[in-house]
Amino acid sequence: MNAKLFGNPHSQSPSSLQSTEVVETARLRMLQLHFFRADPEHFDLVFVANATAALKLAAEGIRGHAQNTLWYGYHAESHTSLVGLRELASAGSRCFFTDTEIEQWLSEDCNVPSNELNDGRARAVRLLAYPAQSNMNGRRLPLDWPGQLRRCASKSNGELYSLLDAAAYAATAQLDLSDHENTPDFTALSFYKIFGFPDLGALIVRKDLGHVLLKRQYFGGGTVDMVINGSDDVWHATKQGALHEALEDGTPAFHSIAALHCALDVHTRLYGCMTNVSKHAGHLAAILFSRMASLVHGNGRPVCTIYKSSSSDYQDSRTQGPTIAFNLRTCHGAWIGKSEFERLATLNKLQLRTGGVCNPGGIASYLDLSPKEMRENYAEGLRCGNGIDELNGKPTGIIRVSLGAMSNMKDVEACMNFVARFVDQESSQDIQLSPSGERSDSTQYFFWYRKRKATGIPPMRLRTADHFRRRKIPEAPYSPAASSSPELEGKERCSVPKELVLDLMVLDQRSSEEARKSV
Repeated sequence: MNAKLFGNPHSQSPSSLQSTEVVETARLRMLQLHFFRADPEHFDLVFVANATAALKLAAEGIRGHAQNTLWYGYHAESHTSLVGLRELASAGSRCFFTDTEIEQWLSEDCNVPSNELNDGRARAVRLLAYPAQSNMNGRRLPLDWPGQLRRCASKSNGELYSLLDAAAYAATAQLDLSDHENTPDFTALSFYKIFGFPDLGALIVRKDLGHVLLKRQYFGGGTVDMVINGSDDVWHATKQGALHEALEDGTPAFHSIAALHCALDVHTRLYGCMTNVSKHAGHLAAILFSRMASLVHGNGRPVCTIYKSSSSDYQDSRTQGPTIAFNLRTCHGAWIGKSEFERLATLNKLQLRTGGVCNPGGIASYLDLSPKEMRENYAEGLRCGNGIDELNGKPTGIIRVSLGAMSNMKDVEACMNFVARFVDQESSQDIQLSPSGERSDSTQYFFWYRKRKATGIPPMRLRTADHFRRRKIPEAPYSPAASSSPELEGKERCSVPKELVLDLMVLDQRSSEEARKSV
């Protein structure tokens, strides 16, 4: 990239031709090599901005082909970007809440000949979409549904298509498209999730179904051979060559695609193949899961509530990816706020994600939130990322730890060492919570602050989390901050000063003086 000049591929200049060569070789490398094992005779790869753009491109193309008769079915554990496609389905949509519902639909409903359907689906083009891996907790869904759907289409004499969101899956698993008869019709990918850089996505399309995407309403620069402007004669001719030429709107991100070559070379040199990455990341995740699941307080109560499907197994990469979704509880069962946990994790140099993680169905299912409760939470002020961690005794989101190719045992140990700091080893009695969910004892979380800059605060001072939420401390300026506890709503509270490094110690019924002596 430093030695060559690249230009817009939509030209014949030397720099443009050089870009064209880089783009096309990258396209073939990604299809053919160990990443996707897709035969270019049967598949084409369309470069897009990200996985969401790939999903949207597929759905908009199918909607244009369906001519306002698109019916859409999607799995409840889908990413928000997959759920959002239901807004394009003029013939209705259905959310499948379990794998069993999809299996029943594939074996019964979608096998019914289209002329025997007596509702809006009789003339509908039907699209089934689901994630290969839940981006919430890493559960991996069956990959044989697209093949079953194709057989259903041949029996019912209808149009049924499959769309697979493989963005999370392909980051740590071998996406194998070698059996083109049983692969998804359309597969969405994210390269940054695989390599870290560049920020690119892709849609892999079965060539025999490429025509389905060519009737989309929009066309961009580079995708047409002729355009006529005018009120009486509005017309355009879509490119008829390679499929990707008609679908890649505007100038391709040729510098990012050039960087894709570098990413592929480095990834191959470091890890060999995606099978190696899968084994490595899966092994680490299994260790971390086992340790987290066995972590208990002194009174025997579990520290971690892990959101894992009963059908998945961290020892089996076919059913579970290297992702762990969880929340923490105190020794008396109270929830520990995810936002507070994330702030502490950041100060301890741990990178993780908290919140709804763009998976509304998974959050609702695993946190046992009904539609009514979710509407009530919204009315109470819950918004994406605003720090409200618990409402009506239930968490509003989760903590997610993901492992990948570059993770190692030091990362696992660092994560466990941090989570272990929330363990109260000395709690021996099982104190009940009040009906409102509040603790009925004096157990508190204490924060130990070490002075970094001259703030006038004594270097050794212990305060409870409740103290920091409810009061302003005169020794240093504080700014208003949202509390993660709904019962504190409307009361004066303040944030932790930026000048201080924060370490967490869980103390049970100790005075500040005793705590100071024990450190």
